[in-house]
Amino acid sequence: MNWLRTNNPVALLAFVALVSALPFALYYESWWLIALPAAIVLGYISYQYPMVLLSLLWITLPLSFEFSFSDQLGTDLPDEPLMWGITLLSVCYLIYQNRLLNSTRWQHPLFLIFLCWLGWMTVATLLSETPWLSVKFLLAKAWYIGAFFLAPLIWLRSRERLIHFLYCLFIPLFVLALVTLVRHAGEGFSFASVTEVVQPYFRNHVVYSAMLMTLVPVLWLARRQAKRKLGWNLAIAGILVALYFSFARGAWLALLVGWVAYLLLQKRLLVYGYGIALLLLFAGFIWLKHDDRYLQYAPDYKTTIFHPEFSEHWRATYQGKDVSTVERFYRWIAGVRMIEEKPITGFGPSSFYSTYRPYTVPAYRTWVSDNPQKSTIHNYFLLTAVEQGVPGLILFLLLFGAILFYAERIYHWGQSDWKRHLAAGIGVIVVMLGVVNFWSDLIETDKIGSLFFLSIALLLILDDERSDRTRTHVQRIP
Repeated sequence: MNWLRTNNPVALLAFVALVSALPFALYYESWWLIALPAAIVLGYISYQYPMVLLSLLWITLPLSFEFSFSDQLGTDLPDEPLMWGITLLSVCYLIYQNRLLNSTRWQHPLFLIFLCWLGWMTVATLLSETPWLSVKFLLAKAWYIGAFFLAPLIWLRSRERLIHFLYCLFIPLFVLALVTLVRHAGEGFSFASVTEVVQPYFRNHVVYSAMLMTLVPVLWLARRQAKRKLGWNLAIAGILVALYFSFARGAWLALLVGWVAYLLLQKRLLVYGYGIALLLLFAGFIWLKHDDRYLQYAPDYKTTIFHPEFSEHWRATYQGKDVSTVERFYRWIAGVRMIEEKPITGFGPSSFYSTYRPYTVPAYRTWVSDNPQKSTIHNYFLLTAVEQGVPGLILFLLLFGAILFYAERIYHWGQSDWKRHLAAGIGVIVVMLGVVNFWSDLIETDKIGSLFFLSIALLLILDDERSDRTRTHVQRIP
């Protein structure tokens, strides 16, 4: 309670008002009575002790759930209000401390690419077909970046703090995975119940598995640093079991690709592998697009159904009869036709659902194409091109490649084994996030988007420290 010993009269008055109003708020169930003093007290504590607010955000990130005030207005609680507060706190800190232009991190190529991507996103918002939705999207992106990109750059300055925050984030996620396994066991580990058992903390098993898979590199990193391996081995085994019973094909594939990425990173081939993957994907796209060859693979409408048994679901996937896979193709084709319509600025962020139907091809229509859930294209790379134009996609691909480049460089140039392994873990996690986002658009969710922006911030911190050591060493050379 050291924060009470303050000469700030506003903070003291707010605390007195909070204590005085609390009994009335409890008795009358009118929580608005304490809203203002509580906000002032929390704001003052957060400014004096920002680690408290940051720790609370990282702890609640896996535990947060979606809450809708109306059909048009919803948020994630409690992490999104915490993002608002941390973003405001970070901006105020930079203004008050006047450190924005004094750090070499702001001149880092990775930061500049990131800034260009955000700048083009702003241009696409200004020229959007759905201005209000795009502005809401940009505001949400602002506090995601403020909380998970800007705040770490300000306050994560030591290994001890970073370890503390990783524990804050991943211990609740690990516990949640164990609880989900127990709940799923009560349902006989059935495929049909997997989405139900991960709620309310995750929208579906895809989001759950995507966040869960990021635990594997982190646990592996911790195991490499630990003297006793047994506990970490058991933890890794537990997460792998939870991932298996998530029945998420994308996460399974991402784990495999992540392992390959780690091998490539060790051989200094990760960036080359990324370039080859892009070339293969582009060649496949050209081949399917030529003479509308993709129409030859259109499925039978009656056979594209949901299979409650995972074995049938898996068989339908590789036979091209799984409804979720065919529905993806239905929206991807619409997305490609939308890109041809507006290739430069796109239709605007968050505009896909409102604009894609005239561009669909009936041959790939499924029984879920009415899309009552209002979901989007299920491919973040394609979604970026649709909503931000081809320049937006190019900037995002360049940002993605820069992340892999600096992860690989820090791994091979780092002087500390712990930092080298951390850089490798970040590189592997980003690769895995890229894989799952090829089949989904999870960068826009609080669970996954937060980890993506955090990965960029951590690489800037690690590379800035490496650069500082290099500059110091050069200065000492006679």
